[in-house]
Amino acid sequence: MRPAAHREPERVDSEAMARLMAEIADAKKAEDIVALDMRSLVSYTDFLVVCTARNERQAKAIHDDVHLRLKRDHGLLPANVEGATENRWVLMDYLDCVLHVFVPELRERYRLDVLWTEAPRLELELQELRDSA
Repeated sequence: MRPAAHREPERVDSEAMARLMAEIADAKKAEDIVALDMRSLVSYTDFLVVCTARNERQAKAIHDDVHLRLKRDHGLLPANVEGATENRWVLMDYLDCVLHVFVPELRERYRLDVLWTEAPRLELELQELRDSA
């Protein structure tokens, strides 16, 4: 049996990572996806990506796909994940980017994109947006 090949994490700039997270969430049919540029506001992250999953099952699917794709394609693992057992508010902290996946009632309760209304939003070109045009 051969040992597993060790793969060094690929450097992905924070804006590209935020866009990738948004695209993965969009492909899993997440709704109301926003990417907030936090660089001028906080020191702990560059971008917050916030999206809504219709239910816990969809939130888990989004979490699982983001985890798989960032690990497989870029050798990246989150520094911290919270909420992955309940899947009502999943937080995936990749340091430069933090993904928040909410079920609708928690998205409405915490309103992170309203809390950080002064944060510039990235223009995202997502399938959901193209399909509704």
